[in-house]
Amino acid sequence: MPHFVIDCAQEVLENQSEEVILSTIHQAAVSSGLFNEAAIKVRINPYATYLAGGKREPFIHLFAHILTGRTQEQKAALSRLVVAELSRLFPDLSKIAANVYEMDKGDYVSRQMLEHGESH
Repeated sequence: MPHFVIDCAQEVLENQSEEVILSTIHQAAVSSGLFNEAAIKVRINPYATYLAGGKREPFIHLFAHILTGRTQEQKAALSRLVVAELSRLFPDLSKIAANVYEMDKGDYVSRQMLEHGESH
């Protein structure tokens, strides 16, 4: 935890490699100071078929799934940080956005938690 899932137009990957994008978002998450680096997960879902605003216009949307416990200001700062980093990587791309979803700690379970007998 957390999970950063990037949906994007496949053409976006013609300008930057997946590795560069993944690394940039990972480093942004680390620099936010909100997460343990070893727990950060980042992945990309490129789409060959899509519409953005009713047109085939390249886009990036980052969904950050984090456990509850951060303030509204911290979540907004995280969204601003990742959008700023993506905008730096893609200065000509106008459709870049992000949002943060909170997952309740009470119903989140990972394999490590099961193996270590952790409960909420």
